[in-house]
Amino acid sequence: MSAVTGTLQPITHGRVLAIALPMTLANVATPLSGFVNAAVVGQLGRADLLGAIALAAVLFDVVFWPFAFLRMGTTGLTAQAVGARDRAEESAALFRALLLALVAGLVVVALQAPLADLMFRLFSPSEAVEAAARRYYDIRVWAAPVAFANYAVLGWMLGRGRATAGLALQVFLNGVNAAGSVFFVLVLHCSVEGAAAASVLAECATLLLGLALASRRLREISLPPPSLVLDRARMVATVAVNRDVFIRTLALISAYLFFVAQGARAGDATLAANGVLNNLFLIGGYFLDGFATAAEALCGAAVGARDRGAFERAAKLALVWCFAVAAVITIVFLAGGDWFVALVSKSAEVRAAAEPFLIYAALAPLAASLAFVLDGVFIGATWGAAMRNTALIAIALYFAAFWALAPSLGNHGLWLALLAWLLARGLAQAALLPGLTRRTFAVSSPASPAA
Repeated sequence: MSAVTGTLQPITHGRVLAIALPMTLANVATPLSGFVNAAVVGQLGRADLLGAIALAAVLFDVVFWPFAFLRMGTTGLTAQAVGARDRAEESAALFRALLLALVAGLVVVALQAPLADLMFRLFSPSEAVEAAARRYYDIRVWAAPVAFANYAVLGWMLGRGRATAGLALQVFLNGVNAAGSVFFVLVLHCSVEGAAAASVLAECATLLLGLALASRRLREISLPPPSLVLDRARMVATVAVNRDVFIRTLALISAYLFFVAQGARAGDATLAANGVLNNLFLIGGYFLDGFATAAEALCGAAVGARDRGAFERAAKLALVWCFAVAAVITIVFLAGGDWFVALVSKSAEVRAAAEPFLIYAALAPLAASLAFVLDGVFIGATWGAAMRNTALIAIALYFAAFWALAPSLGNHGLWLALLAWLLARGLAQAALLPGLTRRTFAVSSPASPAA
């Protein structure tokens, strides 16, 4: 079926929330699963094991997070196909993403040993933390192809506006992971190896569920011919979008890695404390990411339908809701952050190390809210190069802020630099937004109804 354009449904608060709220629930399950893993291992009463879980979580952010472009790029491209009512391209987008996921996953598995050696040299943890983190890594890394395929399936669901299906997949993934961690660690006494095995099991089970859900839609719109999936021009366009998002994500990860590495150099207690507070920030961030997802799906569909009014209204409403929710999150974290730290860790040393920096973790979601939503807008519009460039600018400012503040402020300077980085990302994107919008819709007017 060839692409045709058509008017979109009105962009309302209800439509934004219909996507954002299910994905907020789904996203919250992700840091909560990390919280369960940390809390389960924390019950063993050893700071080195809790530090290992915090470090291992970062290692897999480094290994897996760059390939989140498979989720984001697939969402934008699928949303544009949906907006253009191009069913053949809608289905082909999924298969291209799965193909890229398989290749990327196999590369990571093949390079697992040098990747691990490089990262442990970078972080320079204590011998006890490194030994436990390596045991975790050596098991979980084999899930890479499956994890990347899950990114692709989730991105396709979200690009079609199927937030409920996305919720089902994420809740299932994190529910299996959390339950498996409790069983393997506390019941079978498998320590950090049990937490890793739970993650592998969860990824495999979720891919089976995701493919089952996707097959229902594919039966409605038919499978794409291989010639369309492998079409050179479309494949190049897909790779180009994903390449730019990949570079952007590497920049984000570099900032994150630098943050963790500085904590590791300050000792096991600071590493564990920053890891616990980072989980607090992630919980807040995943609340906000639902509005980024709404922006991806609605702005992408508006670009596909050539409807500038719908595009601008979707971006505006997502921003309004994201700022409001971020303000509430900051208040809640300021009031209840001490309880959270005490719940995660039994170690008095870790709790004492975390207390002075709680305010920074509480402010982080508010500082990041603009960047969250504009990431969604840029992904939906497939403005990958612009998103890449703003991320590179922001990380340069991050390093400059750290080098200016850390010598005199220590870990306070590190947290302040992190907040500056979050603000810089959003402000840089906001500066580019008007010009990119004008160029994208310069030759298009709101689409007429489809025949």
